[in-house]
Amino acid sequence: MATDTFTFKHDFRRIWWSLVIRGTLALVLGLLILIKPLDSIAALALVIAIWALVAGITEIAHAFAVKPFFRSWWMLLLSGFVSTVFGIAAMYFYPVLSLTFAITWVSLWFGLTGILGITLAVQQKRFDLPWAWSFLWGILSIFASVTVWFSPLATLAAIMGLIAGFAVVSGLILLIAAFRLKSLEHAVKPLVRPSPA
Repeated sequence: MATDTFTFKHDFRRIWWSLVIRGTLALVLGLLILIKPLDSIAALALVIAIWALVAGITEIAHAFAVKPFFRSWWMLLLSGFVSTVFGIAAMYFYPVLSLTFAITWVSLWFGLTGILGITLAVQQKRFDLPWAWSFLWGILSIFASVTVWFSPLATLAAIMGLIAGFAVVSGLILLIAAFRLKSLEHAVKPLVRPSPA
């Protein structure tokens, strides 16, 4: 008789708890990164190493699984092998190799963004479109790419700051969503009617 009401309450409670737990964990993670930045950097290095190792082993297993159906299965095998070797090396040379990878990745990202920005500016100029902002963005990105190499500690601090900021903001948003959902439950509950027998 009251199955719809029970399902409604159960679903709302499950979603509410999910939002609260995820929001609290994200908030705690962000605050821990801000309170213990050096430990957080060490944890980041470990996560990179473990991620590469697990991803590599998974890709190797996947390569053998698709071998009968996929002619270029060896590319997946090679990719998995490279990731696995990097993961093992990152564990052995912990934390230097993982942190070097993080800095290299950020530098390459800025560098490629800069090259694309300048290329876009050239194309815009060719078609008589405004190009100065794209060109400036490209130059600034290349400058940032070079700066990353000369100040690795500042780069790591910026990476951890971004992760912490994202975790804190997303945690707060999830908690706000949870409590808004709670108030919505009280507003909607009177509208839920048990299904007729």
